[in-house]
Amino acid sequence: MIIGGSKKEVIKNIETNINNNELNKKVEVGDPNLTEEEKLKYINKFYQNQKSPIYFIKNKIANKTVRKIAKEIYPNINIIGLEKLHYVDLTNGAIITSNHFNPLDSYNIRKIVEEKLHKKLYIVVQDTNLAMPGALGFLFNNIEVIPLSKSPNYIIKKFMPELKKILSKGNFVLIYPEEEMWFNYKLPRPCKRGAYQFAHELDVPVISCFVKMTDTNITDNNEFNIVKYDVFINKVIYPEKNESIKSDSRKMAEVDYETRKKAYEDAYNKELKYEFDIKDIAGWKDI
Repeated sequence: MIIGGSKKEVIKNIETNINNNELNKKVEVGDPNLTEEEKLKYINKFYQNQKSPIYFIKNKIANKTVRKIAKEIYPNINIIGLEKLHYVDLTNGAIITSNHFNPLDSYNIRKIVEEKLHKKLYIVVQDTNLAMPGALGFLFNNIEVIPLSKSPNYIIKKFMPELKKILSKGNFVLIYPEEEMWFNYKLPRPCKRGAYQFAHELDVPVISCFVKMTDTNITDNNEFNIVKYDVFINKVIYPEKNESIKSDSRKMAEVDYETRKKAYEDAYNKELKYEFDIKDIAGWKDI
């Protein structure tokens, strides 16, 4: 199941960004374009919505819908490396990082967290996701997410306390360090430092994951074939509290990227190179 209509323009944007070495730049089209004031209004509405008497019902409907759709997209997920977490102290929660290639790719990680580790998963999302129209907007506003804004005041006064509260209960938080989603793009991309700054400040480990996508010959729609997924648990990265947050977050980001790069090269048996190849778009029929 492909969400969001034709991906031809998105793939063209991916090619342009690779050629310009802009590996964290937006490629999706039609996303909400909001002012900073409008973004904060959506965030405030999001938190007010959670106080509503009917939020519990909306949350149940949203989670049931996500699981139903996700099971169609990801019917069989193979998890590799779960044993790496068997002796890790996860009492105070953890941040999970992964490559970002689909609006519902968090289901790959949710399967690990909820079904294998029996923990609850929250997802950090861009504030503009709350303004998405239709079903996607409903889902983002009613599942377990933590909206992230570029407002320093919001990050300090609301985001960090919320993140701390969730992690302190032993929950897991998924953050995409690549920031922007590149639809079905197989290669991992460089990591921004935000996730690792949060990990350092709250003194929680980062679980590095990578999702491999394998093409099949089974038709999904007129542009894509169905894709198979393998989730690799690569490594647990710990913050060094004796270092500055700037230095430590930079090191953690580099370690995570190199770890994910190695996972890619091992999984696909090829060197990672940022040279556009249509075969790097999983499932694309190249029509």
